[in-house]
Amino acid sequence: MGYVTSLFARKVLAAAGDGIDAAEMLSLVEIDIDCPWNTKQMIPAERYYDMLERIADQIDATDLPVRTGASMRLDEYGALGLAFKAATTLGASYARVERYARLWTSVAEYELRPTVGGTLFVLHRTGERRLGMRLSNEATLASAVSIARQVCPEPLTPVEVLVRHPAPRRITAHEKWFGCPVRFGAELDAILYAEETLARPNILGDEGISKYLTMHLDAELSEITREPALVTQAKASIAQALSEGAPRMAEIASGLGLSARSFHRRLSEHGLNFQTLTEQTRRDLAEGLLQDDSRSLAEIAFLTGFSEQSAFTRAFKRWVGTTPAAFRKDMARR
Repeated sequence: MGYVTSLFARKVLAAAGDGIDAAEMLSLVEIDIDCPWNTKQMIPAERYYDMLERIADQIDATDLPVRTGASMRLDEYGALGLAFKAATTLGASYARVERYARLWTSVAEYELRPTVGGTLFVLHRTGERRLGMRLSNEATLASAVSIARQVCPEPLTPVEVLVRHPAPRRITAHEKWFGCPVRFGAELDAILYAEETLARPNILGDEGISKYLTMHLDAELSEITREPALVTQAKASIAQALSEGAPRMAEIASGLGLSARSFHRRLSEHGLNFQTLTEQTRRDLAEGLLQDDSRSLAEIAFLTGFSEQSAFTRAFKRWVGTTPAAFRKDMARR
């Protein structure tokens, strides 16, 4: 299950206005409206998408992502926001996001990609492109421009903004906010910047402070990305057993020197159960194997514990939102 910072939910509701019952909406993502804002509190991404869709049922949410993105402030991003400010150029600022975004979300990744006419700041997010995700993606792109404008010494305008999903009923607010063409139905979600724009010195850029802050961020990142040893060992055992079919919890526990009951309890301490862990392992293994062009889809299906390739295809599409073949092709283009 993926997570995003609770900051996003709070900012969306603030942008949505008084026509929405904020307490009710926050309860969907298990946030108490009376509690102080805590940007380190994480919420399940799927529930966040549910909340966005509930809001869209009650108001016209066409412009909501733009209003949300425009309201984002670097001071709300903690150490990452400070590191964005302290980077010496806008390109270096975005490189901080590329590296440290995992502190804010486990469902999106970012990439700076040179291309004809400049450099793309690309948003990668897998999964079904339901309405909630589409609204979230638009808000993310708007946020990326908002925080960039807060460090630039002169007005900032991208060359173009690309959005994968179809256009909403109107895009006037999008084009006004970005100040450039916004092309929906594109091959990726990204912002295209001219090279000279990314090379501009930031207002508060300071190399020394930047190095200090990135050391702090590296420490934070290592803490959240380090899996407990038990989980790592269990996933390795599950991966080895998958080629013989769906593994049994008792067998995996025994291999780790635990009873099934103790294994279940230990996983619960990390917010996991055996079925979820097996599903995660299957997905991680499948994504890794698909990057090896020498392996056929049928072989990958077998190695991930599926008796038929069609069952593997259905499961993979449920996990990632696309077929194994399409995923492999997309990876090859990166």
